[in-house]
Amino acid sequence: MTVAAPPRRARSRELAIETSALRKTYRTRRGRHVAVESLDLQVPRGGVHGFLGPNGSGKTTTIRMLLGLITADSGQMTVFDRPVPASLPEVVGSIGAIVEQPKFFPAFSGRRNLELLAAGIGTPKSRVSEVLGEVGLLGRDRDAFRKYSLGMKQRLAIAGTLLKDPDLLIFDEPTNGLDPAGIHEIRATMRGLAERGKTVLVSSHILSEVQQVADTVSIIGRGRLLAQGEVEDILAAPGGQVVRVGVADPGRAAAVLTPAGFAVKPLPENRLEVRRSDEQPGFDPAQVTWLLAQQGLFVFELTPVKADLESVFLDLTAEEHLGATGHGPAPSPPPPGAPPGPAPSAGPSRVEKEDGR
Repeated sequence: MTVAAPPRRARSRELAIETSALRKTYRTRRGRHVAVESLDLQVPRGGVHGFLGPNGSGKTTTIRMLLGLITADSGQMTVFDRPVPASLPEVVGSIGAIVEQPKFFPAFSGRRNLELLAAGIGTPKSRVSEVLGEVGLLGRDRDAFRKYSLGMKQRLAIAGTLLKDPDLLIFDEPTNGLDPAGIHEIRATMRGLAERGKTVLVSSHILSEVQQVADTVSIIGRGRLLAQGEVEDILAAPGGQVVRVGVADPGRAAAVLTPAGFAVKPLPENRLEVRRSDEQPGFDPAQVTWLLAQQGLFVFELTPVKADLESVFLDLTAEEHLGATGHGPAPSPPPPGAPPGPAPSAGPSRVEKEDGR
């Protein structure tokens, strides 16, 4: 079974999360490192919102500020229209978050771990069976946690966050280290939560993965907002239309198309990737064939290339030399003092890999 792309639907104008001019810096040996810079983030209520960017782009730092684990240098944040961190005690019951590695007793069953967690937060024991069913672990809930696959461990962690039945779920890189089956399980779980009216904020540096489950996205790079909105709108943004052109002399073809306002990238086997390089909202592919034919260049292939979030991200960051998968060098600031406390969630949390993420 595959997880289908979410259907297009009207989004609520109400926001679950909003930040304005949010900024966070860290002191490093080389001076101040800006982890988040003037970030205006808007996460609509309901649905899955992808919070995307390469490793080191400030995703985890932003999430930690929202949860009150670290302090912003400046800016404003609200969760369900309540200012945070000042009003976190009022909204914490509506938030479930996984921002660290799930921590459970290895020898205890998944059910027993959740029962202990429910007792600790004052949730009725009957809620345990409900959340196990919601994440698809009934039937395996009596197995010891140490026997769970990575995907099952993540689903149990999500079940932990659901014990309080929160309206907002925040998952930081929830599919890291998972095999394809585990990734599929987490996608299906997030999609199911969204269909129940929950708001799911999922951060990831793997843009193609989130595209399959997200309704809306925010893309950041080096702590700054690059794009935000409905997935379909971002994919249809100016410059988003791309065609693959096959022509006998790609060098001459590029020399013709570039002055006409097209961005051209060479591909193997005498082919070019062509898109608009200006602010026009796309183009008629016939323009390409007409321009080339005027110079005696005739195409043997003209194929539309469907845009994806990764290609959009590469376009957005081309001038900044950022990679979509974040494998390039990125500053790694030290921890901001004392180790963080637990996330304000009903569930276990995950040790942050890097404070500059």
